[in-house]
Amino acid sequence: MPEPHPLVQAITPLVERLNAQLVEPADARADDVTLAWAGEPVVAVRLPSKTPEKAPEGGVQSLLAEVAEELGGPLRDLSRNEKQRAVLLLESRGAFEYRKSAETVAEALGVTRFTVYNYLNRAR
Repeated sequence: MPEPHPLVQAITPLVERLNAQLVEPADARADDVTLAWAGEPVVAVRLPSKTPEKAPEGGVQSLLAEVAEELGGPLRDLSRNEKQRAVLLLESRGAFEYRKSAETVAEALGVTRFTVYNYLNRAR
């Protein structure tokens, strides 16, 4: 496999952080962002869909599902201590690196965003 283009190497960490996807320029859709180098298209960036069922693997929703399975049931039904543990597991897996993730986690746990931040602060 050939070495990735320098532009691809440079933007990959950002693309991963945004939970986006790199695609070949030939496969780009109208809403993808095609990036060029010296006037030639190199790669296109596909931003995550706003609908959870179409979100790329590895997003907050899949992390929530993993933690729920690990803790044995719906996050909303967990005890307070288990919810605190769920927040710590989510943090260790990078869930809070995503935009608006605290709101998403709070909704899944059935608590406020403020409570999620309190759980994070207590652990630190």
